[in-house]
This record gives sequence, structure tokens and C-alpha cells, in this order.
Amino acid sequence: MLTKKQILEIKEHLERTQNPVFFFDNDPDGLCSFLLLQRYIGRGRGVVIKSFPALDINYFRKIEELNADYIFILDKPVVSDEFFKKAEQINMPIVWIDHHEMDSIVVPDFVNYYNPCLNEQKTNEPVTVLCYQITQRKEDLWIAVIGAITDWFLPEFYPEFCKKYPDLAIESDNPFEILYTSKIGSIARMLSNGLKDTTTNVVNMLRLLVKASSPQDILEENVKTYALHKRSEQIYKKYKILLDKAKKLVSKNKKILFFKYSGDLSVSGELANELSYRFPGKIIVVAYVKGAKVNISLRGKNIKEKFLKIIEGVEGAVGGGHNDAVGGQLNPAYLDDFERKLKERFE
Repeated sequence: MLTKKQILEIKEHLERTQNPVFFFDNDPDGLCSFLLLQRYIGRGRGVVIKSFPALDINYFRKIEELNADYIFILDKPVVSDEFFKKAEQINMPIVWIDHHEMDSIVVPDFVNYYNPCLNEQKTNEPVTVLCYQITQRKEDLWIAVIGAITDWFLPEFYPEFCKKYPDLAIESDNPFEILYTSKIGSIARMLSNGLKDTTTNVVNMLRLLVKASSPQDILEENVKTYALHKRSEQIYKKYKILLDKAKKLVSKNKKILFFKYSGDLSVSGELANELSYRFPGKIIVVAYVKGAKVNISLRGKNIKEKFLKIIEGVEGAVGGGHNDAVGGQLNPAYLDDFERKLKERFE
């Protein structure tokens, strides 16, 4: 968790800014982190980061377009040196809140960096949980729960949510069971799908969420939510086909479930999460092949260390995340070799 001193510092930054831009990772944890801070101060614009692995210099044009006076970076473990240099040149303050464990990270002196992994009591709660720790707006409790459960984390305030929204909750201490079997989980997956829409529709979704007074404003299908519901249904149909294909590859005698796919839908992280929930104890690897790169999502006990060891020295291969949940990128030419080495290690 954040310390009291860190919370006060972040609040001071939020109060100081008049026109902030919030850059957030392209998942519900990043999205909900932005929503909590924006709704807390009632100002600022959100920008989804789709570049991997870093927030790169191409996004800096948003600072100029939006005439921002502050930069907040949420749930993004890597930021390019070029981005920082540009910000320093124009004396732009940056607040960076993250929770990923990075083996080596250099943060410029002018950047206000907050990560509980570096605190005396090392923790790695989702950034949504950290932001809710800052804001404490009870009307945003549902947003905080969404960001937490999609990042495989059961927050201490979940029982409070169950009391306030019993029709949306289930009694469980498993965040993925909540995600896949409850109504609040349905909303969470809807928002995840919404982030995969066109830029125009994503912007419209952000406007809807900033103004929403309750989860029912999202759950109910009407004129305002029609595009979000429609897009979510379209993605789920494609996702379900991929999920069913992956499930057929499961073998009781094999420790690894290795699923490769291609196409126009990038859902490797979502597939890896659900497969990990449905087949506990398995090492899950989902590889999304698109053009000259492969996006890899891995789930398994201490899988980060093993993955980084296998790709060590491989040109263009990158990876990071949490001990049991990792994202990475490979050259397609190396994918078969990577699969072979992984299976040699575990099977």
C-alpha cells in the first residue's frame, strides 16, 4: 500500500493541477485508476496507452493537443527516455503510479514515482486499489472493485461492496470467480472489451464512465450504452470461439497449456487469465501472432523468472509484469524455439 506521506503528496499534485492528462494502461486496472482520480478532482482527460512495452514519445503530442499542465502515468511499468526528456524540456511535472516489480528501472529525478513494491513493506496491489486508497469516494467503490478483480486481486473493501451492491456481488475470496460469475464481473469484462473499440467509441465510453453515478448506468442497455454493449457482445463471440479452442488442448498429463492464434482480436491476456482460473495448477501460455511480432501472456507460479531466463539474449524479446502473471513480446521466428524450451523445462 501507499504510505500516508505518499498519499498526501499525490493529493497535493491532484489539487495543484488544473488540466491534467492521465495516461493509463490498456486494461481495466489502468482504466479504473484513471476514473477514480478524474472523478475525485472533477477534471482532466484520459488517454489509453496501447504501445508496448513502453509509453513512447508518440503519445507526447497529446500533451500539446490537450494543453495539459500535468502528466499522470497509471499502471504502466515502462516509459521511454524520449518521453521523459521531452517533458523535462518544457518543465512538465509528472506523477507516475505503478505496481509492477521491475528488475531495473531508472526514474528521472524530476518524476514523482510511487510504487509500493519499493516501500519498506513491499506490496503490489493493483493501481486501482492504490488510487482508491487516495480518493476514498464511497460512490466509486464499484469502480475500485472492477479494477481490482480484473487484476487478480481481492481488495479489503470487497465485503463493503457486497453489502452495498448485493445484487452485483457473490460471496467469494477468489477474484476470478467474482470476475467470471457475478454481475460486477460482467461489467468489468464489458469495460475490458470496450477498450478494444475504435478511438471514437473509447472516448465516448470514457465520457460515459466519468459521469456514471452507479454501476447500473453501465449495466443497463440504453441509447448511451448501446455502442458499449454491442461491441462487448461482438468481442465476446470471437473470444468464446478462441477460449473453446484453447480448452480442447488441455491434457491431464501435460503441465503446460500452449495456445497460439492470430486474427484481428488481441485478447491474449484475457484468455490467459480465464484459462488459469479454469485450469489451476497449469502453466498457461497464450501467443497472439500478428505480423512481425508475437504478444505472449503467461500465467503460472513464479513464471516471470522462468520466462525472462528463457528469452535472455534473444533479440527483440521483452517481458515483464508480476511473478505469476507476465506479458511479453517475441519475434515470430523464435516462437517455436521458445515453446520447445519451455516444454523441455516443465514437461
